[in-house]
Amino acid sequence: MKREIYHGSSEIIERPVYGYGKSYNDYGMGFYCTESLEMAKEWGVSRKRDGIANCYELDDEGLKILDLNADDFCILHWLTILLENREFNIPSALAQEAKEYLIQNFHVDYERYDLIQGYRADDSYFSFVQDFINGTISYRQLNRAMHLGKLGLQIVLKSKKAFERLCFKGYELADKEEWYRKKMMRDKSARREYFDTERNRRQKGNLYMLQIIDREMRADDFCLR
Repeated sequence: MKREIYHGSSEIIERPVYGYGKSYNDYGMGFYCTESLEMAKEWGVSRKRDGIANCYELDDEGLKILDLNADDFCILHWLTILLENREFNIPSALAQEAKEYLIQNFHVDYERYDLIQGYRADDSYFSFVQDFINGTISYRQLNRAMHLGKLGLQIVLKSKKAFERLCFKGYELADKEEWYRKKMMRDKSARREYFDTERNRRQKGNLYMLQIIDREMRADDFCLR
């Protein structure tokens, strides 16, 4: 299947280079894209400079695709990949135990895939994850928080085969005055709704990280679906 995807950047990238990038991104080294042109423009700008939304056509026929939003996975699989790649603040014994437990029980062999689809851990969303492993919010609240601000999904090209399926189609400019403001408003909206409706609302029966560990819950547990 062919689809249009976009990559936000400070420059025009006609030929993305396989094996180049930051190893501590959400899913490790790869080329990070989105199916939303608007989102790519937000990702491409900064407070001080304009951005570029590079447009590509991707033919994913025959590629091994890891869809972290598929029924086979729960949000703890996504979180575990983050823990294995991103730099986390682990301030408590619970957070350290949570990290070890999740990596042991929810690890996904994501490096064997050509393409990964899943949430993007923007600053606000990354803080939601930290709250969860620190025991501040429940599993239900984490799931709800990931939909705040309408962040959408990202698509990450991981293999040389996936890079070879990418065809550059052009680019659009992103004005920093317009798109940085929208970027900050999205983040602010997500944080505001989170603190207003989620972070301080404890409900009877909510499942917290400590309970997941104590009950030795695994990925096939019906409570996590």
